[in-house]
Amino acid sequence: MRMQLLAGMAIALSMSANAMATDYKAGPIEIMNPWSRATPKGAKNAVGYMTIKNNGTTADRLIGGSIDVAETFQLHSMVMENGIAKMHELPNIEIKPGQIVEFKPGSSHTFVNLKHPLTKGDRVNGTLVFEHAGNVQIEYSVQGIGAQSASQGTDHMHH
Repeated sequence: MRMQLLAGMAIALSMSANAMATDYKAGPIEIMNPWSRATPKGAKNAVGYMTIKNNGTTADRLIGGSIDVAETFQLHSMVMENGIAKMHELPNIEIKPGQIVEFKPGSSHTFVNLKHPLTKGDRVNGTLVFEHAGNVQIEYSVQGIGAQSASQGTDHMHH
């Protein structure tokens, strides 16, 4: 009896974890777990993160997007030059067949001129624009200021 209860709890937990993970599809393009970080008061920019996979047989390009909470959406790469992190705006990002592109802290797209600060727990609507897959409506979940991944729901420091 106890084993059945534990198995049932494990199944329920895995189902709720899967229900929280948000994935989007547009043809062969799969967008997994879009998220952002909370911003301090007065911040003008925020950053969006996610994983994009091309399950198709031809390349596609992320050519832009928009976000409800900012005037502009930009694609960036971060490069270390002489020990200094420099952001470079990109016109597009190619996603080859079978390729997975991760936008994670250190490589990203940016929301410029925020209309208001992002707060932990917010859900922010946006659109990604692909050359072939077209427009994809997504929702970013806002994590704590120091989060390193979408599943990191706390701001606690571990010693």
